[in-house]
This record gives sequence, structure tokens and C-alpha cells, in this order.
Amino acid sequence: ARRILGESDRITLTMRKIFAEALYLIPDATLDDLREAVATLEEIEQTARRVLGGAHPLVRSLEGSMRLSREAHRAREASNA
Repeated sequence: ARRILGESDRITLTMRKIFAEALYLIPDATLDDLREAVATLEEIEQTARRVLGGAHPLVRSLEGSMRLSREAHRAREASNA
């Protein structure tokens, strides 16, 4: 999708969001999986906000996903410490 539609296309952003969510929602996700999920969501949230605007439903959804992925990442780091 990224190659055909471009980095800023709504469909590309949505597909990348779903991929990142899959990474942090897997119960046995590794710390690397969680880091990748957080980094991906942060990257696409910035792009979506720039392209679609802060009030767009996808941007709002990304904000929630970022919060949840960060929580999962912090919890996994704490359990590994």
C-alpha cells in the first residue's frame, strides 16, 4: 500500500495502524514488538495529523492506540526489570 498509494494516504495509514495494533495486542509480544508498535504509531500519528487534521477520526483513534501501546511497553519493561 505504501508503494502504490503513498505514505500519506488514509488507507496506508490505517493499514499501518492495524499492523502496529496487532504487535502490541499479542499477549506474548516481545519488547522489540512493543517498541516497533510505539514507533510506528508515533510516526503515522504525525503524518495523519499533518495530512488529515487533528480532528479527524483516524487521528483520534491513533492517539488512543499510542496511549495503549505505550502502556503495554511500560508494563513489559517493568516486568523484565
